[in-house]
Amino acid sequence: MIIQLAETELKTKFGDYKEILFYDGQKESHALVMGALENEENVLCRVHSSCIFAHHFNSIECDCREQMEISQQLIQKEGKGIIIWLDQEGKGNGHYALLKSIEHKKAGLSQAEAYEAAGFKKDARDFAQAAKILKHIGIASIQMLTNNPKKVETLTQYGISVAGTKPTVLNNP
Repeated sequence: MIIQLAETELKTKFGDYKEILFYDGQKESHALVMGALENEENVLCRVHSSCIFAHHFNSIECDCREQMEISQQLIQKEGKGIIIWLDQEGKGNGHYALLKSIEHKKAGLSQAEAYEAAGFKKDARDFAQAAKILKHIGIASIQMLTNNPKKVETLTQYGISVAGTKPTVLNNP
């Protein structure tokens, strides 16, 4: 179940979007939409999970903020696209798990391994809400803005047509 609660226009440093707020009975999710997307194919799409460190505290210890900015820049250049923001802090484990994983990450483990070492799942995120939002908006197919093959695999399992991917990393000359 996904319910559209509200929508409004949102001006950003990367152009004008429409923000659509959704609710699944437990959590809110946000869609930032640029352009008319219904029945469109190969729409640029970023499925992004919340990150308190990067987005609220401007941490440089992860690349979440950078990935969001790159995605908005690519969508602005294309003139249309969608970003789906999911409330899944700490790869779906919560902020407490992130805090508990830090000592393991500092010891050299990857973030996923650090979550596991702290007693949490490597990645507890669920992308079902993103699929429901994409279906609600009526997008025919998407071009994922991601470095994560799990997102593509999961959305495909939920019936979303993924035409391909584009990485969300800076190009170094």
